[in-house]
Amino acid sequence: MKQYFIIVVSIIGIAMACDTTKNIASTDKPKLESDTIHIANDKIEYEVTIIDAGFQSWFNTNARPRNFYSQSYLESRNRVWVLEWNRRAMNPYQFNPNLYELQINYDSNIDYGYEVNYMIYNYLVYFQLKNKQRLGMFMPRI
Repeated sequence: MKQYFIIVVSIIGIAMACDTTKNIASTDKPKLESDTIHIANDKIEYEVTIIDAGFQSWFNTNARPRNFYSQSYLESRNRVWVLEWNRRAMNPYQFNPNLYELQINYDSNIDYGYEVNYMIYNYLVYFQLKNKQRLGMFMPRI
């Protein structure tokens, strides 16, 4: 049975109304050609989809280069931040349900590889900075 890892965060805005999103499939590095990033690899059976107007631009100008952080560093941050994200997604009366629409299915016992952890880390940094949220004890840094 395939393990699917899905992140879907959407912001309704002008970019969506203009239909500027495209799905991008890759087995290596994702290509950031629109506000939708899609990473799929049948070998390790994961799928990541990030839909957020503005993430591509932020990523291209602010993200540290690949291999700047170790995979274990990315995994440790993602583990903490995803747990807090999911806690907030399950409490829509306490936290803004427009920010935390869906839970993130991230199993820390699965090795998703560097690229998946890199993209999740960068998205969660972007999310925290953009929305002035803090998802744990670690400050998001760029």
